[in-house]
Amino acid sequence: MKEFEYSEAEANKAETAILVGLITPQQDEAKTKEYLDELEFLADTAGAVTVKRFTQRTGGPSQTSYVGKGKLEEIHQYIKDEEDNEREIGMVIFDDELSAKQLRNIENELHVKILDRTSLILDIFAMRAQTANAKTQVELAQYRYMLPRLQRMWTHLERQGGGSGSGGGKGSVGLRGPGETQLEMDRRIILNRMSLLKQRLTEIDKQKSTQRKNRGRLIRAALVGYTNVGKSTLMNLLAKSEVFAENKLFATLDTTVRKVVIRNLPFLLADTVGFIRKLPTDLVESFKSTLDEVREADLLLHVVDISHPDFEEQIQVVNNTLKDLGCSDKPTILIFNKIDNYHWTEKDPEDLTPATRENITLDELRQTWMARLGDDCIFISARRKENIDELRDVLYRKVRELHVQKYPYNDFLYPEEDD
Repeated sequence: MKEFEYSEAEANKAETAILVGLITPQQDEAKTKEYLDELEFLADTAGAVTVKRFTQRTGGPSQTSYVGKGKLEEIHQYIKDEEDNEREIGMVIFDDELSAKQLRNIENELHVKILDRTSLILDIFAMRAQTANAKTQVELAQYRYMLPRLQRMWTHLERQGGGSGSGGGKGSVGLRGPGETQLEMDRRIILNRMSLLKQRLTEIDKQKSTQRKNRGRLIRAALVGYTNVGKSTLMNLLAKSEVFAENKLFATLDTTVRKVVIRNLPFLLADTVGFIRKLPTDLVESFKSTLDEVREADLLLHVVDISHPDFEEQIQVVNNTLKDLGCSDKPTILIFNKIDNYHWTEKDPEDLTPATRENITLDELRQTWMARLGDDCIFISARRKENIDELRDVLYRKVRELHVQKYPYNDFLYPEEDD
């Protein structure tokens, strides 16, 4: 377990959080650490300060409390000790989605706010949503998450059985208790609200579809990638725009479309919401309309953070999401960003173990499977504007080629290729 140092000022201005993850046969200790690093970044994005991590080595999550009883007691004791030291723990965040049963049992033991990865992401989405479209999608996703967990909210209201003076014998009807009545009422309200939200999203989609049709005969490109890889920074650079960008997860929720002109060749570029691991299907489903720009794009610009130690898994997460959206066969350029942040340690010549991400140079990395991609792969630093002219050249050639294919009889005038 990793200890975290934090100042009193930090603890006073933000909620403090404990993170909990599992080490399983399918997820080793290194992978669990990486997932908890990402979970801590999510917590930081939501405004919480992580003060402690707990991990447990197990065959899989407990169906009743995610971690074992002993580990839950250990977490509870830590929370009590912090209270004795006048440091209140605001929440405990679990790295996987929790069932209603798990949530109920954990809350009964720990007596603090309990979040899982999904609810934390939903909180961030709610904070980030700006347009009516994004706010509607977030609300729908929140209700989808809430619906199967409604019962836990009403466990304090017991059912009251027994017939009208019958003693509840065989054949007696019995009366519904307030808990069951309220539960059904809430379920009906939520289902009605979800239906209304879906209808509203359908109307917004129609409006957006009309807007896309009115954009004229221009090739559409879309920036896709894992969250926090620099898509918005690259968008600002190429489009000379001011799309919101910061070093936080899910800085962009609302799709932004800008017109980009390279030499005198115009095309449309869309910035989209970033993807992330362990994102539940319901959440992806709610945000599919945001990703319409991806589905209708002629060219995908898949931005990758080359400095991230597990960038290849992030690529796979994005590719799997694109496959779910039916976009895996679109022309794609892999843009490896943040080359200025790439760090490595020179390998000892006497060390005969295989080279790892930590001790391979960027030039050596480029000679791997990336070398076979040719023009479909480029290395840049959007922040330092490194290799941006090369990227513009590649974009120009790709967009021009796609425009000729899609609009062969258009009288659009292209600038001549440089010799």
